[in-house]
Amino acid sequence: MTALVLFSPGPFEIILVVIVLLLLFGGRKIPELMRGLGQGMKEFKKATKDDDASAKDTDALNSDKK
Repeated sequence: MTALVLFSPGPFEIILVVIVLLLLFGGRKIPELMRGLGQGMKEFKKATKDDDASAKDTDALNSDKK
């Protein structure tokens, strides 16, 4: 638990990251980047959900065969 606290970003680090992102990409590009990140996360969640469902179906079929 102490390692988690040691590596968690504080307010200064978060502000620094936001400033660096603004300098690198500019204010107009950031909403596009965040939208793409959100879509990627949504697809990842959907894929893991589908994978879990197919794993449960496979387990149910294998238990019926035994």
